[in-house]
Amino acid sequence: MTSPSGNAYPAWTPASRPGIVPLHPLSFGTILGKSFVALRHNPRVLLGFALCVQIAAYVVVTIIVGAIAIASFSRLDTMPFGEDYDAVFLGSIVITAAAGIVLGLAAGALSVIVQAVVVAEVAYAAVAEKRTLRVLWAQIKPVFWRLIGYSALVLAALIVVFVVLAAGIVALGFLALPLSIALGVVLVLASIPLWLWLSTKLVIVPAAIILENATVRGAIARSWRLIRGRFWAALGVIVLISLMFSVLAQVASAPFSIVQFAISTILTPTGDPEPSAIIAIVISSVLAQVVALLIQSVALVVQSTAASLIYLDVRMRREGLDLDLLAYTERRDNGETGLPDPFRQNVGRELPRASAPAAFATPAMPPPPYVPPAPSAPTPSAPAPSSWTAPGAASPPKDGPPEA
Repeated sequence: MTSPSGNAYPAWTPASRPGIVPLHPLSFGTILGKSFVALRHNPRVLLGFALCVQIAAYVVVTIIVGAIAIASFSRLDTMPFGEDYDAVFLGSIVITAAAGIVLGLAAGALSVIVQAVVVAEVAYAAVAEKRTLRVLWAQIKPVFWRLIGYSALVLAALIVVFVVLAAGIVALGFLALPLSIALGVVLVLASIPLWLWLSTKLVIVPAAIILENATVRGAIARSWRLIRGRFWAALGVIVLISLMFSVLAQVASAPFSIVQFAISTILTPTGDPEPSAIIAIVISSVLAQVVALLIQSVALVVQSTAASLIYLDVRMRREGLDLDLLAYTERRDNGETGLPDPFRQNVGRELPRASAPAAFATPAMPPPPYVPPAPSAPTPSAPAPSSWTAPGAASPPKDGPPEA
């Protein structure tokens, strides 16, 4: 289309589709609120997949560990008490515990996959893209073992610290028991802020591994540097989300605890449990575990969403990621294809900070000496009239010869 003057009008293009968050640095309230609102963007992935995987893992682990425990301890039914009985009993405990640890680690690997899927989905939801599980897994698969390695590194560090502290406290207990108890209490209290500090400084390590294809060491360094300046906001989000779900879990479990207490006191007042009471207690316990598992699964999704939003916020503030995302959405909505991944562009870029206003320049030459102003001359008044004639009277004669 051309204008009447013959100039071509620019082609009309629709506005870019909005994502789950505005493409500018995010406030504390935005990060906290969008961590919950994001669940509606792609519920099949963020809720359906995450809940199904975690529930299935929990059920499978429980069934397998229970079957191993039953098979191990059932040998004791036909065995008389003695040294062999003690050996079999101890072996059954070891076998059951080992199975629980191995299967628990396997379930933890599935939780890592869930977190990775959520982080990737939320990041691309910021540019209004809803990706399928197949596409998300294709992105996560190359860095899967790095995520597992990072999780194993964190777990190993926790185990080492726990073993060292426990060994020191136990050794001190043989010398001075009250002192060891006091030291244990102090260490437990001191570990809480230490854990919060470390978990906040490393909160975006998985996001850096997934979205930037970073190594474990590089992701740790990236998270440590990017969180600087937004530490308290990130800590507040993490603590508030944890407190919310902790309170929710307590409130949700309260009715089941009341039901179990009522069953044990009403149906079995003498303390001799009846089959109906046992069945009711078992059912209420199972329902309580199911509700707790659902809350825990949703909490994992929300925490992973918050970590992804914190990653977006710190990169927008320090590296101008919002500029790259805006350019990407404009080019994509204009029909361009084969665009590079915006999260892997300009990684590590430092935006120039606004410089402070320059100070007033000091004159090179000394100022001129002060000269007091001269007194001003009085304003001259208007000259007084030489003659005055009343209205209606004849004018006085003028000096000089009369006119002809």
